[in-house]
Amino acid sequence: MEIEMVRCECCGLKEDCTQDYITQVKAKFDGKWLCGLCSEAVRDEVGKGSNQPFGMEEAVRAHMSFCGKFKSNPAVRVADGMRQILRRRSDLSSSSSSPKRYTRSASTQVGDSSSFSLY
Repeated sequence: MEIEMVRCECCGLKEDCTQDYITQVKAKFDGKWLCGLCSEAVRDEVGKGSNQPFGMEEAVRAHMSFCGKFKSNPAVRVADGMRQILRRRSDLSSSSSSPKRYTRSASTQVGDSSSFSLY
């Protein structure tokens, strides 16, 4: 089994994966390789939509556009993406419970020690 480094076409994050897995992911996302976080964001986008849900191709394009707006370190984008996923999931599950808030410390720079805080 050969391992290959592949770069997410949305956020630029690099991962080591088998060729079989790379092929499976590309088949799901219109021939594009997406990391785990971006693939989750695209799946969320397909499931939502105001009048009619996005198709996979439109969702991939929308997420690529979103990622293209932010030119920061991939690790920072991963943290921001996780925050967004947590917020969305929290919003879905908190309809019957008290609201939860997810925030990030004042500033995040590459190499700093800022933290992700949950209330």
